[in-house]
Amino acid sequence: MTLGSDIGGTNTCIGSVNVDGKVIARTRFSTSDYTDGAAYANRLAEAVRKVMAETESLSSDSIEWLGFGIGAPNGNHRSGCIEDPPNLNFKGNTPLVALLHERLQLPRIELTNDANAAALGEKIYGAAKDISDFIMITLGTGLGSGVFVNNQLVYGHDGFAGEIGHISVIPDGRYCGFGRRGSLENYCSATGIRRTFFEMIAQQGSKTILDSKRISEVTAKDVADAAYAGDEIAQAAMDFTGRLLGEALASTALVTSPAAFFLFGGPVNAGEVLLDPLRRAFEQHLIPTYKNKIQIIVSSLPMGDAAILGASALVAEHSL
Repeated sequence: MTLGSDIGGTNTCIGSVNVDGKVIARTRFSTSDYTDGAAYANRLAEAVRKVMAETESLSSDSIEWLGFGIGAPNGNHRSGCIEDPPNLNFKGNTPLVALLHERLQLPRIELTNDANAAALGEKIYGAAKDISDFIMITLGTGLGSGVFVNNQLVYGHDGFAGEIGHISVIPDGRYCGFGRRGSLENYCSATGIRRTFFEMIAQQGSKTILDSKRISEVTAKDVADAAYAGDEIAQAAMDFTGRLLGEALASTALVTSPAAFFLFGGPVNAGEVLLDPLRRAFEQHLIPTYKNKIQIIVSSLPMGDAAILGASALVAEHSL
């Protein structure tokens, strides 16, 4: 049995996972309540012990705990630290793995960033089991990625390889939190979809079926739903997003020659209004050597459990 945790800016989720990739018990608490890394580690260890106790109470057999995997923003697999996370209240470098080893009697504790954890989840529990070279793209508030080459997750020399979301795709485009401009994340995340929609309204001066909503209430899902309902501005926003992402993935494919890209996250649920222009642009921008060889696949991981499964896969991969 393994344990997995997804550390988000708002909440931390923890769960136990059996060998078949089923979440047995789970709990959560507010990440945003903590400004100190050590205090947060205390709370996380407490939550882990709670999940372990609940899991053991549900089983008639003794349980062998293989370890605890953690997916976190700016989680560095090599150092075991969360390093300068942009959306957590505890800043600087938090040696989370070391802190947890002091608090939990577990044989293995592993940490990586959330997109790498999702890629491992797809490899261990999802549709990438038999694929040795693939790239996971996670779409949410931001855009993350995890890269597999020759059946191994690529970390790079400093542990932060594969930041496709920060590749610049539009010169002099939108600013990101690092002061850079035109990054893919700023256009193809849920946040980016909203911004594109509002920019297109401003440029074209057209009415949309979402005009009755406050700007703060409009979500990327609303834009996708409006596109399906025939709203021309929403359709244009989704088409632009898909095309830009397809072009970026075609360029990314040149680096590792993956067999597939897996897409995961809320915006992917937009379906064909996003995926059709994405796939067309992807094939259009591939060089001939790569055409019709690389699949674009929607992740098979269940949305509700994917983060926990991905994190637990950090440990599960060592038991294979």
